[in-house]
Amino acid sequence: MAAIEGGKRLKPRINAASYAFIVLMLVSFSLLLFSTRSFVVDVKDVGLSLFSGVRGGIYEVSSLVSRTVLSIRELATLRQEYAELTDRITRYEQLERNSAEIRQENSRLREQLGFSQSLNYRHIPAEIIGRDPDNLFSALVINKGKHSGVETNMAVIAYQNGAQGLVGKVVQAGAFESLVMPLYDVSSFISARLAISRYDGIVEGQGSPESSLRMRFIQKRARDEINYGDVIVSNGIGGVYPTGINIGRVNDILYQENEISMEVNLEGAIDFSRLEYVFVIAKKEIEGAEGAAGD
Repeated sequence: MAAIEGGKRLKPRINAASYAFIVLMLVSFSLLLFSTRSFVVDVKDVGLSLFSGVRGGIYEVSSLVSRTVLSIRELATLRQEYAELTDRITRYEQLERNSAEIRQENSRLREQLGFSQSLNYRHIPAEIIGRDPDNLFSALVINKGKHSGVETNMAVIAYQNGAQGLVGKVVQAGAFESLVMPLYDVSSFISARLAISRYDGIVEGQGSPESSLRMRFIQKRARDEINYGDVIVSNGIGGVYPTGINIGRVNDILYQENEISMEVNLEGAIDFSRLEYVFVIAKKEIEGAEGAAGD
């Protein structure tokens, strides 16, 4: 135990022999560390291992960064190529659609041309370029006018589903465009005839292309001779519409005993929702061709 001098605790003293012993022990251990291979690790090996570990870590990090940068660059390239391919596919699809539309258009035009060549009327081909439902006559606008020979009160026909049909008449002719009053207009009145029984009447519009036309003032004795599906054509009276132009087919027979005449409803020959091309009849008929247009 440490001695207590003058009432104070004194720290234990280490003599010189103890210091010498500690120093000798440290020197001996150091010599043993650097001289015995079975017990000591080579300093060079330790340095090499440490350097190799650091170098490997640096290589892995640099490789990861390089791969990341390369992946980002490749991703940007792939995105650009994808956008280019998508745009190319869109253009190809548009070209395919345009090609299909052109083929259909050519087919329709060939059909119209064939019909035009078969007509026995001097006519002016035209295309519908507009519809004016606010007009007094719910007019159709065609792309031909006085410059092409179109005049007011000329009949207008069309070719659909392998047959011709009456569209209406020109009510206003401009220089390069004209207005056509369709036969379904409430102001339209056409002198007509039942193609089989030959009874005459007046076909009137009901104001809408979806509504049936109505043929009025048919003699009551025609009742037993009228059948559903009978064709009604223009009879040429009045000089506006040529004889024999198809107007429609009977889809309803209206008969009342107290009336002096009878009526029939008919479905128009022309589907106005699909109407694109028309022919304006510039002259009633070519001489010697009367009735050749057929029913």
